[in-house]
Amino acid sequence: MSGQIADEGDLVLHASRGDDVAFEELVRRYQELAFRTAYLITGDASQAEDAAQTGFIKAYRALGRFRVGAPFRPWLLTIVANEARNQRGSAAHRARFSLALSLGAESLLTDPTESPEALAIAGERRESLIAALATLREEDRTILTFRYALDLTEADMAGALGVARGTVKSRLSRALGRLRLALGGAIDE
Repeated sequence: MSGQIADEGDLVLHASRGDDVAFEELVRRYQELAFRTAYLITGDASQAEDAAQTGFIKAYRALGRFRVGAPFRPWLLTIVANEARNQRGSAAHRARFSLALSLGAESLLTDPTESPEALAIAGERRESLIAALATLREEDRTILTFRYALDLTEADMAGALGVARGTVKSRLSRALGRLRLALGGAIDE
């Protein structure tokens, strides 16, 4: 790869032509997001790491089938999510599911400049949120995490989930409603 390629489309094009440096840059850009996506599904760091790595390998091998001009991120996340589902553990393991790591709950719900009392309340809210998320269906946890933890756009979520944007909107709305119920109505948009 001559020079630095900053555009994702160019990176994908170069990688599909066998440029390993271009694909390494794609991996660098998306490895954390791929891990977090896999962790959301597996609930296990080791399985998530394996799923993300295998997802990247499968994506590399499938670059020839990638539609030129399509966004790479949702396509990659679809592959990683499918691999994570394949590697997901038993029902007992899912029961131990904790969204704290993938949500980065500490940074989402606390402000280090707040008083100890405020931090304690934020910690309680975080624990309530994690417990409520654990009661939701996997589909609900997935769409909520894609939107609020991974900050994916509706278009990216639609691509990653293989559904229309309107479906993303309705699933997200229903998932937020179920989360509100699980929290006893105490949730802001």
